[in-house]
Amino acid sequence: MKEHQATLVADGFVFLEAPRWYDNRLWVSDVFDFKLYTVTEDGTRSVVCNVPGRPAGIGFLPDKTPIVVSCADKKLMKVSEGVLSIYADLSDVATGDLNDLVVDDMGRVYVGNFGYDLFGGAPIKATEMHVVEPDASIRVAAAGLEFPNGAVIKDDGRTLVVAETWSGKLTAYDRAVDGELSHRRLFADLGGRQPDGICVDKHGAIWAGCYNTGEFVRVIEGGEVTDCIKFEGNAVSCAIGGRSGTTLYCCVYLGTDEQLRARQRRSAIYKAEITA
Repeated sequence: MKEHQATLVADGFVFLEAPRWYDNRLWVSDVFDFKLYTVTEDGTRSVVCNVPGRPAGIGFLPDKTPIVVSCADKKLMKVSEGVLSIYADLSDVATGDLNDLVVDDMGRVYVGNFGYDLFGGAPIKATEMHVVEPDASIRVAAAGLEFPNGAVIKDDGRTLVVAETWSGKLTAYDRAVDGELSHRRLFADLGGRQPDGICVDKHGAIWAGCYNTGEFVRVIEGGEVTDCIKFEGNAVSCAIGGRSGTTLYCCVYLGTDEQLRARQRRSAIYKAEITA
């Protein structure tokens, strides 16, 4: 297994999630500071907007419009010149706070939810992933998922992979032209690691932030881990980008659960050069 060293890009955030490299910038949600940011390669940050319902998953429609999850509101919000408006309301169908998302080339948005009241201490419960169609209709895309988290679309759109955090698995589906998911199967069992946010490289391997172990691992279908970046803290989410397309951006929380509950600013972005 190849081990990589990472260097600091920017720090002083509360809790970063869902990085996306888009338009030569890294877009990232600070969940507990209620802000959507962009960050340049040299670490310069800019606030895009505030998201009072806690921002999480980020995506971009075919017309380049940014979409961000408002977790507690169970809504997808459209961002236009720093102003939020409702793109889709899932409050009648999601059984927990919305979480991460992925957008396909047609503008379909696949979004997961916690499935239960995580912050209220409710027991873990399986849930559904929904898809919001370009015509704004909402339907169930997949069911029986245990805390669906980061998701990617790969193989030229033919496969969707989602991280099931509490079960420590990456789960794959075949994806039809109309966006329907089928043939659920195990992409990788991460052996006790709890995957949070994920991204895919050009070879179809998945990089996963493993929250409980502090590792970002590259895993190929079947479960072999080929690469690793280790932090003394929580590995949250990652994205491949940079102008060369060979930079892995890693969002981490370098503190304890108590420090996170106290909203101490111990979240940061690191980067490592990889073979994309």
